[in-house]
Amino acid sequence: MRKIILNLAISLDGFIEGPNGEYDWCFTDQDYGMTNFINSTDAIFIGRKSYELLMGTDPEMFAALKMYVFSNTLTQVDGNAEIIGDADFKRRVEELRYHQGGNIWLFGGAELVTAFIRYNLINEFLLSVHPVILGGGKPLFTGIERTELMLLGSEQFSSGLVQLRYTIKPNFDLSMLDI
Repeated sequence: MRKIILNLAISLDGFIEGPNGEYDWCFTDQDYGMTNFINSTDAIFIGRKSYELLMGTDPEMFAALKMYVFSNTLTQVDGNAEIIGDADFKRRVEELRYHQGGNIWLFGGAELVTAFIRYNLINEFLLSVHPVILGGGKPLFTGIERTELMLLGSEQFSSGLVQLRYTIKPNFDLSMLDI
């Protein structure tokens, strides 16, 4: 089974974009492990707004990845992309995760991340916490129930950026076993 890995930049106060939709606070001075991460993936799950943003700025950046765009309003996508609507969301994601291949990058946006958390479809959270407080903007996590995570690892960079790797904590009580 392929892993679905949420990999996003986030501000220290939990925002994925600033009050005016800006991303200028995201560090680009180092690789931050992105080359290795992209080499381990062969597909990307992305929401409509994020897809339109990427296509408007650097469409070649993700050309090697099969794109799955989650939208109920788009009728056409370019290149190596496919649209997935609400009607077949969970079935299609489950189908894709059992296909042969590399990991799948869950890129966002926030509404798509919320849906993936609600359906328990994320294997790992790789959050690049930037040392900036935006004071407002679009929060990454909204409208979800309490979800306990387990730390898999962390890495600190010279810029002050910290990458945190988590998985959803298993909901399994060992005390229920007769051992």
